[in-house]
Amino acid sequence: MKKLLIAAVANTALGCSFAPISAMAQSSVTLYGLIDEGVNYTSNTSGHSNVQMESGFAQGSRWGVKGSEDLGDGTKAIFQLENGFDVNSGRLGQGGRMFGRQAYVGLSSAQFGTLTMGRQYDSVVDFLAPLTANGNWAGYLMSHPYDNDNTDNSFRLNNSVKYTSKTYGGFTFGGLYGFSNQAGGFANNRSYSLGAQYVGSAVTVAAAYMQINNPGGTTGGSLTGDDTDFFAGREQVWGAGINYTIGSTVLGLVYSHTNLNDATGSVYVGNFTNTASSLKFDNFELNAKYQFTKAAYVGAMYNYTIAHFNSNAGSSTPKYQQLGLMADYNLSGRTDVYVQGLYQHASGGDAVSAPLNTAFITGADAPSSSANQLLARVGIRHTF
Repeated sequence: MKKLLIAAVANTALGCSFAPISAMAQSSVTLYGLIDEGVNYTSNTSGHSNVQMESGFAQGSRWGVKGSEDLGDGTKAIFQLENGFDVNSGRLGQGGRMFGRQAYVGLSSAQFGTLTMGRQYDSVVDFLAPLTANGNWAGYLMSHPYDNDNTDNSFRLNNSVKYTSKTYGGFTFGGLYGFSNQAGGFANNRSYSLGAQYVGSAVTVAAAYMQINNPGGTTGGSLTGDDTDFFAGREQVWGAGINYTIGSTVLGLVYSHTNLNDATGSVYVGNFTNTASSLKFDNFELNAKYQFTKAAYVGAMYNYTIAHFNSNAGSSTPKYQQLGLMADYNLSGRTDVYVQGLYQHASGGDAVSAPLNTAFITGADAPSSSANQLLARVGIRHTF
């Protein structure tokens, strides 16, 4: 990362003098970025295997700028602007937004915590996701089916105000509220979330809750249609998890639940054959990471997801089992190479819950034509 330090100017070439400004002398702006590129092999996409170059799997490719200004007494003004992009085409991600990953401004206090406003991550992403494989060391490929709980931050929340506390003996908490921005519809497409995390010497535990009313239902609300995973009358996500460290090994257990009322469709699988009075996902994840050296680690993840689809046409309970593996090696402090793969097996679905009854790995370009799908990747990642 490159830092540009902004300092007060005492004299100019014209001989004019200015009083030193201490706040400016302690201000900084950081330019940074990350590029993730690789080649994927998918065993079955609509009945055919596929080999393709894809960007942003272990981490989303991005470019950003962030900064702070010291206001005195432990308080800083802060900001961050971050976009996502596709390396192969140069296109902007997140629906073509200039700063689709993050865009916020706020205040940070050593005594009271941090308050920010803009387009931001919810509490599930901030507190619970770091305990999952996909939200920590594995990335996009090892998301729970359809990233139904947003632990891989498939979406961000617009018009949001977020508070994050300072750390009290390892304990941190926070919350977010996203405005609908709609006259006469204060609750229409608004969102709110809460979360907490405790980090000890060997144990990390976390819990989080999020609710969005009519996600994607309006163009100016907290979650727009080009950003959301699912369209529904109401979306709720909650979960809890624990990570335990034993020497060079970190073991993880995470549970999350997603509840969608009046679900009408998904950006991943298209419109449902029948509108669901409710669509629920229960995700159970076990993960482990072993750090061989500072430069190399391996990780494994097993996830079992039960979906509950209820509609006037009947009910169905599709189930998904996923097994993921990853190995990573750092060539330097800023560049690493990795291999990863994920196998998914779907069962229990039927015509009532179509198209949820076939395997569809998050990151594949299309669902499998059968109950099984495998995606393997070789990639390189560079930070700057």
